[in-house]
Amino acid sequence: MKFIAIIPARYASTRFPGKPLARLGGKPVIQRVYEQVAGVLDDAVVAEKKALDDERIYDAVRAFGGRVEMTSPDHRSGTDRCREAYDRLGAEYDVVVNVQGDEPFIRPSQLEAVKRCFDDPA
Repeated sequence: MKFIAIIPARYASTRFPGKPLARLGGKPVIQRVYEQVAGVLDDAVVAEKKALDDERIYDAVRAFGGRVEMTSPDHRSGTDRCREAYDRLGAEYDVVVNVQGDEPFIRPSQLEAVKRCFDDPA
């Protein structure tokens, strides 16, 4: 089976604006999340909410070599951003894992457990 992590992110959070770019151990939070999933799943992409003249997350993800898709600012949720990003990729995956952009401490073992749920085709 082919797995992808899609990581919804937006700069304009009401509680903590800019959280994806906050530094944690010398790296942006979004980079920490991306690195945690990229080593376990087949692919990873950040789904950034497009904002007028603001591509800070896009630029940060590209700077560390990650993949990012800009998504409509009209989505009501991160899950909606994930769907749009998936559609834009033009690739087929068996499983899409929505990993929140503020989960820098997600463990590879947690992702492996999700993958194991799909081991039995029945």
